[in-house]
Amino acid sequence: MPVPKGSTIDPGRTRAAILAKATEVLYERGLDGVGVAELCARVGVSKETLYRHFGTKDGLVEAMLRARSERVAGWLADAAATAGDDPADQLAAVFDALQGWYDDPVFRGCAMLNAAAQHHVAAVRAITARHLGRHLELLTGIAARAGAADPPALGRQLLLLVEGATVVAAHHDAAGAGEAAKQAALVLLSAHRA
Repeated sequence: MPVPKGSTIDPGRTRAAILAKATEVLYERGLDGVGVAELCARVGVSKETLYRHFGTKDGLVEAMLRARSERVAGWLADAAATAGDDPADQLAAVFDALQGWYDDPVFRGCAMLNAAAQHHVAAVRAITARHLGRHLELLTGIAARAGAADPPALGRQLLLLVEGATVVAAHHDAAGAGEAAKQAALVLLSAHRA
């Protein structure tokens, strides 16, 4: 990224800018759908700059996935928290937020699941596992607040609905995938209340 004459180089800002633009490109094209030369051209940096900040393309991918996981986990937790104290409203808010994402024209599925499918390497799979673990923690918390007899089991079932809806929205039909999953989730929540 060119630095205007007279300004100082801020490595943190440069890294963040590379990460933001690369995230768009990698999500749009897939991790293996773009080589380093094209990625650098689209991001507007030299290979040397990319390597200085991330070591390798895999380092960039891992940083992108960690940052995206943080953002998505926070986004869904905020959706649940702003829905109020009723666990059913919190759960509905999670699925409503997801449906809004599915309806976005740039939606290409879950970056974590896409990455795990494309890169069968330990680092990516570990990031994906942590990401799904965060979702599971959120959903298990909602199940516990609802008074479910077995919050971990219900949380896992709800996670299956979240991830299943995301896969269906990405690969079959986004229209209503979140709404259908929400209705199933609310039935599960009601049935599991103590």
